[in-house]
Amino acid sequence: MSSFEIGNNESLFYVYTPSTNKKPTVVFVNALVGSTEMWEGFIGQTLRKKGFGTLSYNFRGQADSKFNIATELTPKLIVDDLLKLLQFVKPHKPILVGLSIGGLFAGQAMQHGLFAEGLVLVNTLRKPGQRLDWITESTSRAFALGGRQLLLDLMAPMLINPATLSEMRAAALLDDDYIVTAEQDGHMNLMRNAVSADWNFPWQNLKTPVLIMTGEHDRVFLVKEDVLELSEQIPNANMVNFEDAGHMIPMERPEKFTKELLSFLRTF
Repeated sequence: MSSFEIGNNESLFYVYTPSTNKKPTVVFVNALVGSTEMWEGFIGQTLRKKGFGTLSYNFRGQADSKFNIATELTPKLIVDDLLKLLQFVKPHKPILVGLSIGGLFAGQAMQHGLFAEGLVLVNTLRKPGQRLDWITESTSRAFALGGRQLLLDLMAPMLINPATLSEMRAAALLDDDYIVTAEQDGHMNLMRNAVSADWNFPWQNLKTPVLIMTGEHDRVFLVKEDVLELSEQIPNANMVNFEDAGHMIPMERPEKFTKELLSFLRTF
């Protein structure tokens, strides 16, 4: 566990293990309310046992990454941070794995000159428009009113597969569980700035191999026709559908996620 110092008392928390035998390094890019913990358990341990390197990190505003409360944590800043971190760490043969909007950030970093051997998009593909704008704005407002727990209670039934949802039920919908989020909170900063994310991304310009993972139980972001249309624009793309997972595939089905990821990694 290390810290990449950006300056102005700001930094990125990251966990890096180099690869062995010149195998690729998997670079995980979080969703907005994300953490290295999702990647460093079963997923990271399995990849490292196979000789692959791993690099996970938290955005400014996420756990253990420092930010100045005067800094607006915009999508552009997140992409710039990813570029700086990889320039500093220099992982061997990086393959980017982005969850949700993290896939967009990974693609944008490649668009701005980041070299990557491959790209994995986990429930990322979506079209810009009123529907997406509405979701982004409303989730930001819900987070402001009741924090992570209110957002989870509202969205989980539409994002998570039924089996995992049953396991989560005991810790959900509890009395006095919601706390108004301060404007200075890091996740609040990230979420209110997410409205400026540019989803009009030229996916057709991606030249590297791309693996697209889609969770069928995602009732919020998944529009199957849009995913199919956008995926067909990517020159070298393969798709994997998870019938038993929703939006958070790495959390819901870590074993299946890792199996599919390893199949993709073995092609490099």
